[in-house]
Amino acid sequence: MTTKIYGIKNCDTMKKAFDWLKAHDVAYDFHDYKASGIDEGALKTWCAALGWEKVLNRAGTTFKKLDEADKADLDETKAIRLMLAQPSMIKRPVLEVGGRLLLGFKPEQYSDFFGV
Repeated sequence: MTTKIYGIKNCDTMKKAFDWLKAHDVAYDFHDYKASGIDEGALKTWCAALGWEKVLNRAGTTFKKLDEADKADLDETKAIRLMLAQPSMIKRPVLEVGGRLLLGFKPEQYSDFFGV
């Protein structure tokens, strides 16, 4: 099964996830959604499975710099539109293996997810 990890190359959390995957000999494909964008279908799938409130990174600078009008009255449709326009607002990393998803990085979650 192919492990795919989505995020932004220079993010500190991504670097921790990459290090964990390498240390545990987990081969992966990386998709940098800041450089390459994100597929709307994939983003909608993540939001449906994980909840758009968790996928949208409200703590990041990109979200914080938005106009108040853009932050107001958020719902799934508006959040997806914002994340498509500025993928830096997507929480990272998103890990996808055989249809299973994991959002964020914590070593213990990765260990449970991969059974190591």
